[in-house]
Amino acid sequence: MEEIVVESLLRGSREAQIEAAIELSNLSRKQRQKVSERDIISPLLSMLQSQDSITTEVSLSALLSLAFGSERNKVRIVKVGAVQMLLEILQTESKMVIVELAMAFLLILSSCNRNKTKIASTKLIQLLVGLIGLDQLTVQAKLDGIATLHNLSTLQQIVPLVVSSGAPYALLQMINSCDKSSELAEKASSLLENIVHHSPESISGIGGAIEVLVEAIEEGSGQCKEHAVGILLGVCSFDRETNRGMILREGVMPGLLQVSVDGTRRGKEMARELLLLLRDCSGYVIKDKQSKIEIVEQIMREIDQEGERIPGTMLKLVEEMISKLST
Repeated sequence: MEEIVVESLLRGSREAQIEAAIELSNLSRKQRQKVSERDIISPLLSMLQSQDSITTEVSLSALLSLAFGSERNKVRIVKVGAVQMLLEILQTESKMVIVELAMAFLLILSSCNRNKTKIASTKLIQLLVGLIGLDQLTVQAKLDGIATLHNLSTLQQIVPLVVSSGAPYALLQMINSCDKSSELAEKASSLLENIVHHSPESISGIGGAIEVLVEAIEEGSGQCKEHAVGILLGVCSFDRETNRGMILREGVMPGLLQVSVDGTRRGKEMARELLLLLRDCSGYVIKDKQSKIEIVEQIMREIDQEGERIPGTMLKLVEEMISKLST
């Protein structure tokens, strides 16, 4: 069967190539690795450029199966120009199953460190940033697009390209518009936290950014809350004097304190660190929030005075603060 697949891809008619590509996807991983040594990637990429949607779909599936679990094949596929072909498919294709396959394929290719710089050198990042904001794109395709950007942004030198392509704004828009307890919100906030870690000034000029993140802390899942706190911590640590007041004015304290009590382990640690950064807030009081700010200052002073001496005091005082701020 393996020999038939190879011969059909290399020398067969288009119909035979389609059948071989379908059969290739059904082979075992060991069989796929064996046939990949026979120069079948080139004919599959040629099929990828077909105007026939069935040919494009089966070749995408076959290439994806070759790349899955094989760093060597991922490098080979990118080296012979697959990324540019995928770029063209995503720019022109209207059939959603093909778009989903292309996004999944890019995610697999971008997981290989040797491919990241080459992928980033194309216009793919800008295209992905635009695509993940489209309403007609499926949730899975958006998740794969975000994950691809996340893979690429693990290389610090690529982060400026991600930022300049408008990713921070697109991710904030996504977090704002989707269910904040959804996987989409979790992945979007995770990517944004990674971007802010390397480029903390990247969201400073985006109107409404702090408000969106505060809402994520209040309404998100545990992971979403964790990432939102991490983003605000990065922003506040970068420029405390400028951003502390902005964060406080958006009413972050109740949600932040709640995370410090019952968030994820990492979320708790970051929430408490951010609380300390926000501690001196007397210069940022808004008139209609005067009493709540005074409560915050009072209890934070008590935490400073007693938290290290009395076990459990911080938890008790934080719970007291949450109770008072909720009334």
